[in-house]
Amino acid sequence: MNLLNDFSTRELQFYLTSTYPCSYLPGRMARSLVATPNELVDSAAYSELIRLGFRRSGAYNYRPQCSQCQACVPVRLAVDEFERNRTQRRAWKAHSAMTAAVRELVYDPEHHELYRRYQASRHAGGGMDQDDREQYENFLLQSHATTYLVEFREGEALRMVSLIDRVNDGLSSVYTFYDPDLPRASFGTYNILWQAELCRELELPYLYLGYWIEHSRKMTYKINYQPLEGLIDNRWQRLPPAAAG
Repeated sequence: MNLLNDFSTRELQFYLTSTYPCSYLPGRMARSLVATPNELVDSAAYSELIRLGFRRSGAYNYRPQCSQCQACVPVRLAVDEFERNRTQRRAWKAHSAMTAAVRELVYDPEHHELYRRYQASRHAGGGMDQDDREQYENFLLQSHATTYLVEFREGEALRMVSLIDRVNDGLSSVYTFYDPDLPRASFGTYNILWQAELCRELELPYLYLGYWIEHSRKMTYKINYQPLEGLIDNRWQRLPPAAAG
């Protein structure tokens, strides 16, 4: 793999998964490139993998590697230049009363229940709404990185939980779930804004946001956070707002 020729941790190996149905673009098949063994992915290696477009799911590090499709573009927000647009300013104001607290990366039944409700509402039929404790822990509570588990509350009510990894040049937004029963809320937007502010507090230049997929309703929203950089042809470059089409 050309992109990995200069990878600093030579002990790591990379393998391609079998094909599986794409989660974002109907009718397409996908493959992933996986870094292994997991126990050798230390902080330095993980930071390099993120810079090369990988993501983390539990203890596994992967990136899309589809021979006939390059729709998944790794993206990161350049936080020092980021300015909120009008919609984002409204979301920030609407939820500014929430309190955020970093918790231990351990199982909490209240978090799990919120996760189940979120999956049942937003991803019904995907199977994750039926995740038991073990599946939940494997997905969200296994980490080889410096990981922040942040809960957001309005008074005593738990509204949102976010998993965030710290890497050498930024934060990587791993997964966020929130109360699905408040239809006028903008928790997802607020969460990205909050993470961008955390980057600034920590003097980190980038917020890694996973993959932008232009023709996926679930993933195209990321283009609204500017300036957004995408890893295209092995080089990080700016994506104009018009790229959303």
